[in-house]
Amino acid sequence: MTSKQLFTVICDRAKPLTNLLLRKPVLVTFQVTLRCNSACGYCDLPLNQGRYELSRKEIRSVFERLYAEGIRFVLLQGGEPLLRCDLVDVLEDLTSLGLHVSVITNGTRLTKDLVARFASLRLPLSISLDTLDRARYRQIRGADQLLQVLSGLDLLDRYAFPKFLTCIVNEVNRDDVPEVVRFAGSRGFIPVVGAYHWKVGIYGKEDPGLVYDRSAAVRVFERLLDEDLIPTGYFRQFTKDNVAWLSGRRLEPCDAGRYSVAIDASGNVAPCLAFPSVGNLLESSFPEILSRFDRAEIQRCSDCSTCIRLDGRMVGSVLRHPMTAWRTPVSL
Repeated sequence: MTSKQLFTVICDRAKPLTNLLLRKPVLVTFQVTLRCNSACGYCDLPLNQGRYELSRKEIRSVFERLYAEGIRFVLLQGGEPLLRCDLVDVLEDLTSLGLHVSVITNGTRLTKDLVARFASLRLPLSISLDTLDRARYRQIRGADQLLQVLSGLDLLDRYAFPKFLTCIVNEVNRDDVPEVVRFAGSRGFIPVVGAYHWKVGIYGKEDPGLVYDRSAAVRVFERLLDEDLIPTGYFRQFTKDNVAWLSGRRLEPCDAGRYSVAIDASGNVAPCLAFPSVGNLLESSFPEILSRFDRAEIQRCSDCSTCIRLDGRMVGSVLRHPMTAWRTPVSL
C-alpha cells in the first residue's frame, strides 16, 4: 500500500468519528420507495401517490457522496421497500460502498430467494408485527396480511444475522404486546417495542381507533420491564425511555438533524420525518442542505419531547450510554 493509499484509508475511517465530534450526521433513514401494500392507521406518509423515485444509478451516486461526508449507517424503509423490484441491486450497491444497511419491512413479501440474498449481504432485518390476532392486525394495518407475515418469519428461522421484530403500541394491540414479545424471543428475534405517535409535526396520523390513554400505554411498557421480556442494553433503555415519555418526563436530546437525517424516495432531505424537506440531493450538496436546517426549531421540538422515534435518538443515546450500548445483543 502506498503512503497516499494509506492516507486515504485513514481519512476514510476517521470521517465518521470526526462527524460525531462535530455533531454531524452519520445515520440516514432512507425511504427507498413510498409505495406500500399496507394502509396502517397511524401512517400519514405520502404513500402510493406516483412520486418520482430515485433510480438505482442515482441512489448509488447520492450515497457515494454521502459516504464521503461521513454517513455510514442506513435504515432503509418505505413505504414497503420490498415493492422495489431492484431492491437487492440497490442494497448490493450500498453495501459495496461500505455502508451498514438495515432493512425495515412489513414482512409480507419475503421469499426464500430474497432471504438468501439478504443473508449473502449480511443484512440486519427488522420486521413489523403489532399483534398475532388476524382481525386486530387487519384493523391496525388496513390489510389482511398476518398470514403472509408469519410465513415470512418462518423463512427467517435460520437467518444468521441480526433480526428484529418491531411492535408499535396502540389502543387496539396493547393487551397483545407481551405475547408478541414472547413470540419474538421464541423465534430468535430481538423485540423492539415503541409507542404510536400522532400529530408530531407533519408525521403521525391521528386514528381515533388507535389513540390510547397514556397511563394505559405506560402500563404496557412497565409490564415488559417487570417481566424482564426485553433484552439488556439499548433496547431495554429505549423501553424505559418510552415510559418516561408517556409519563410526561423530559427526554434526553433528540439527534434529528444532528447525528441523523431522513431522505425520501425522491432525494429530499429533512432532519427527520416530522419536518418538511429543505433540499434535494439531486440539486444541492449535502453540506448545503444541512446549512438550511432550522436548528432553533429542531431544538424546540426536542425540548418538547414530542416523540421518541428510535432513529432520531439512537446515535446520541449510544454516545451518552456506551456501557448500555455495549450490553446490547445482536442475536437471541
